Amino acid sequence: MRDLPLPLALTARLSPVAVLATAGWALASGPFAPAPAAEHRPNQQAPSQSPTAPSSKAASKTYASSPAPCGSVAAKTITSLVPGAKTAGKEIPSTDTKLRRTCSWNALKGYDYRWLDVSFEITDSEETAQKQYKDRIAEKSGGGDVPGLGDSAYSVVNVTTQDKQQTREGVVIARASNALVVVTYNGSDFETKKAPGADVINKGAIKAAKDAVTALEGGRTS
Repeated sequence: MRDLPLPLALTARLSPVAVLATAGWALASGPFAPAPAAEHRPNQQAPSQSPTAPSSKAASKTYASSPAPCGSVAAKTITSLVPGAKTAGKEIPSTDTKLRRTCSWNALKGYDYRWLDVSFEITDSEETAQKQYKDRIAEKSGGGDVPGLGDSAYSVVNVTTQDKQQTREGVVIARASNALVVVTYNGSDFETKKAPGADVINKGAIKAAKDAVTALEGGRTS
């Protein structure tokens, strides 16, 4: 790659990155869906009766809190997906770290930019997580299921163009019991103004999601 000075023109070329990065983070860290109604407590039953199996299952909660998000993706995965980024990442402040935690990594190496963030969202029940999962994927058409990732997973890749600069972004949404894992991965080349290939972005997002789901399952509470 030829050496270029760092005039105001380069600053102008990088300005879409800030907008994109903010949008990528907002997408992965959207607000929770409304909480379900309060749990109904059945009347006390006679000694000869016992609660049914479905009621017991509904009351169970596999995950009580999120794992540390910045330690959820292997260092070698970060090095591969976000060249030049610090593997420690940066955790995004959350109002309740037991319910949601997010970590981000981003770097510009030469003119090649990459952004990755991983978010864990813990709901109060598997039913709530299933509803939120269905609502999320309904908003993102054009993707497909990812087999073997959590209880269910979905990935979608899109490309956008701003000021003739292409950016390609992949999103993976995975559900494991009462938890959601959301991964956003995007990239741009500021020399060619082209975006990385769809396969590169999709596989990268899925790889990060697999690491994150493994970290989540390693910290299960039951």
